[in-house]
Amino acid sequence: MKDFFKNVFATMLGVFLFGAAMTVFGFICIIGIAASTSATKKIEKNSVLVLKLDGSMSERDENNLMDELNGVTSLSFESTMKAIKKAKDNDKVAGIYLEVGQLGADLAQAEEIEKALLDFKKSGKWIIAYGESYSTLGYYLASAANKIYMNKEGMLDWAGLGGEKVYYKNLFAKFGVRYITTKVGKYKSAVEQMTADNISDADREQTQRYLNGWWNTILSTVARNRQINKDSLNAYADRVITLEAPENTLKYKMIDGLVYNDQVKNIVKKQLGIDEDEDINKVSVDDINGDETPVMGDHIAVYYAYGDIVDKTTPQGIFQSNHQIVGSEMCNDLEDLAKDDNVKAVVIRVNSGGGSAYASEQIWHQINELKKAKPVVVSMSGAAASGGYYLSSNANWIVAEPTTITGSIGIFGLFADLSELYTKKLGINYAEVKTNRNAVFGASGHPFTPEQLSMLQNHVNRGYMLFKKRVAEGRRMTVDQVEKVAQGRVWLGEDAIKLKLVDQLGGLDDAIEKAAKLAKLTDYDTASYPASSGIWEQLLNSYSNADDILDSRLQANLGEFYEPFKLVYSIKSMDKVQARMPYIIKIK
Repeated sequence: MKDFFKNVFATMLGVFLFGAAMTVFGFICIIGIAASTSATKKIEKNSVLVLKLDGSMSERDENNLMDELNGVTSLSFESTMKAIKKAKDNDKVAGIYLEVGQLGADLAQAEEIEKALLDFKKSGKWIIAYGESYSTLGYYLASAANKIYMNKEGMLDWAGLGGEKVYYKNLFAKFGVRYITTKVGKYKSAVEQMTADNISDADREQTQRYLNGWWNTILSTVARNRQINKDSLNAYADRVITLEAPENTLKYKMIDGLVYNDQVKNIVKKQLGIDEDEDINKVSVDDINGDETPVMGDHIAVYYAYGDIVDKTTPQGIFQSNHQIVGSEMCNDLEDLAKDDNVKAVVIRVNSGGGSAYASEQIWHQINELKKAKPVVVSMSGAAASGGYYLSSNANWIVAEPTTITGSIGIFGLFADLSELYTKKLGINYAEVKTNRNAVFGASGHPFTPEQLSMLQNHVNRGYMLFKKRVAEGRRMTVDQVEKVAQGRVWLGEDAIKLKLVDQLGGLDDAIEKAAKLAKLTDYDTASYPASSGIWEQLLNSYSNADDILDSRLQANLGEFYEPFKLVYSIKSMDKVQARMPYIIKIK
């Protein structure tokens, strides 16, 4: 018997030691991979910067270690812009090669990148674009190239902009579920997907306006870059040239040639003046950006605030955004920036459709405190709407792109009435015992009373009045003036400037330039905030939450059906009162 226990103990000890050794080995491998990905590659003479415009573009490069390990390619606005600027100033970089695919991004982001590409060409350098399948937005950026090539069996998605909005009211009714809403503003349509069975006239009006504005921007830019008449481009979209023979795309002068992948490489080699048997010196975005040198002295802080606005950090899992604006964390960060004497001005880069009204108010207050110490400028990206506009409105100056979605000044509450599901569908009965008539307010077993609904509406009304008051204070308007542009109405940046909701049309560089002017700086550096998560923090988070990988797979497999599932799933974790725009549309 003793020998038996000895053998069992020895086996268990061996398994434990093997597991420990493999864990240590795994950590060493991860650290090695992390070190290799951060290593700076030497850029050789006559190099080409390769920009891969494929997949979904985030606002900022998170340097996510687990993405690297899982082979997920990161694509961010911040790193792309930096790479183009550095390539322009680097004498060893001869040109840019755009590998274009199914790019999904905000048009406002694409506007800034397109301007940067045109500025790159002003230096006398060239840009060549190639794609096997161009998305509309990918082609929009490719139009800035000197030459555009497509695979001989490739496709160019050119059919205009549009989409379908899904309504769930009748579906939920089949299960005895009814959503109750309290809202202010006839354009505040974020709740309609749960409470209506079709689009409202007000929502159709505002959606049609910004779709038309976006499409006009795309048409104007492509027409200018490719020297094609806008009416012709519109006619091609009506005919859906996506489904026509690739040769027609060449005939319409939307591209410059139909070639295979190996043939376009020879075109690039000819442009470089090297033989076909020589290798191209390729430089990636990470290569040219290299390791960022920490800024030690006086500088302008660029603070990235993007994603849903929430009160506190929530675990990231399936059907949840990878990025959040956490009210408590952002307030702490802004407080630190106010105290940092090396930070002479702050640019807040906002890309958010809103979220928690409470968190938006806390951030508004902290920006108000920050303004007392130094200038604050907001740079609006794809969206700064509802809660995103709430916090932006208190800046000294607001810069937005013409295609930025902003405004949506309104508030709503959304509540699930499950009483019919529980009592009639499932046969569950409830008995109330209470001291006051509304002590079990919101209990699952009973629908809301008229008195309770009135209380909820009054609560939302107070939130709306505070929202308008904050906008009026920040924008130096009267509450009545704000009301005329509020009602939950979504505005394009090009409309918002006429309504005094923003101060200037432009991008992040324009916002930084304005911040420097307000701070009376002539020579300055910039630094990005908040700091990215470290290796160990990412490792701990990855082991505590494995849902991120599952969520990535769901996005890939569900495709266009991912967002509807995400909407339904996310409602249960939302704060009851929200300052949120209807939905964010990504152009592909």
